Amino acid sequence: MEKNNHLLEQKRNFFGKNITVRQLLFVLLILFCSSTYISPPFALFLGILTARTIGHPYLQFNHKITHYLLQISVVGLGFGMNVHTALQAGKSGFLFTVFSIFGVLTAGYIVGKILKINKEISFLISVGTAICGGSAIAAVSPVINAKEKQISVALGTIFILNSIALLLFPVIGHMLHLSQSQFGLWCAIAIQDTSSVVGAASKYGNEALQMATTVKLTRALWIIPIAFISSVIFKSKESKIKIPYFIGLFVVTIILNTYNPFFHKIGGSLVSLSKIGMTVTLFLIGAGLSKTVLASVGFKPILQGIILWILIAVPTVLIVFYL
Repeated sequence: MEKNNHLLEQKRNFFGKNITVRQLLFVLLILFCSSTYISPPFALFLGILTARTIGHPYLQFNHKITHYLLQISVVGLGFGMNVHTALQAGKSGFLFTVFSIFGVLTAGYIVGKILKINKEISFLISVGTAICGGSAIAAVSPVINAKEKQISVALGTIFILNSIALLLFPVIGHMLHLSQSQFGLWCAIAIQDTSSVVGAASKYGNEALQMATTVKLTRALWIIPIAFISSVIFKSKESKIKIPYFIGLFVVTIILNTYNPFFHKIGGSLVSLSKIGMTVTLFLIGAGLSKTVLASVGFKPILQGIILWILIAVPTVLIVFYL
C-alpha cells in the first residue's frame, strides 16, 4: 500500500508543470464525470471509491468548490423551467414544507436529548435535515457559534445519509410506482441536501427534476427565519446570517427562460451544462468523504440523522402516494 502511495505521489512533467500521478488521475476522473453519459448516483459512488483508494489531492479546497459549483448548477437549472410550473410546484410543497420543518426540528430536539448528543451538533443535524442540508448548516453554524469540530460532525452526518438517499430513493420511487411529480415532491422534502435532491430527481425524470428543484429552493428560504430563531434559542449576539442569494438568481433564470426568446432557445444547452456541473459536484462530495471525515462523525449523530430521516421520509411518501 505504501509503495502504491509512493508511486501516486511521484511527480511527472505534464504540459510543462510538475504534478503527481494522483493529481492527474483525479483531474481525469472529473473529466470522466463531465460526460453526459455518467449518472449522478454513479458519480457519487465513483467519488466515494476515489476517497477510499487514491484520496482527494485537493481536499482543502473541496468544500468551497462544491459550495459554489452547486449554486451555479442550481441557478442554471432554472433555464429548463417556466414561471407557471414553478409557481404550481411551489404551492404544492408549501404546506409540506411548513409542517415538516417544525416537525423535524421538534423531533430533533427530543432525539438529541434522549441520545445525549452535544446541543450544537444535534441542532445542526436537525436544521440540515429539516431545510437543505449543508447549506442550512453553513448558514446557521455562525449564528449559534458552533465550533469547527461540531460543524464537521453535522456535515459528515448529512453527507453520509445523502449518499445513501441518492441511490435508494429512485429505487423506492419506482417500486411504489410514484409519478414524476410525486417523486419530485417527496425527495425535495425527505432528502436533506440540494445536491442529492437534484441528483435523485434528474435520475427519475425532467418533470421530477423541475418539481424537486423548485420545492427544495422554496424550502431553502426558511434558512433566514430559522437562523433568527436560532439566535434567540442559543442567546447569540451574532447577527451575521448567510442569506442564500443564489435562490434569487434561480428565480431570475426562470423568468428569463419564460419571457425572453433568446434564453428560451439556448436554455436546453445551459440546463445540460448545469446537470454536468451537478454530477461533478456529487463526485467531489463523494471524494470528500475521507476516512477522517467518516471517523469524526460517530454513532450517535448518525443514529439521530437516520431517525429524523425516517420520521420525515415515511409519512411524506405515504401522503404523496395517496394524494
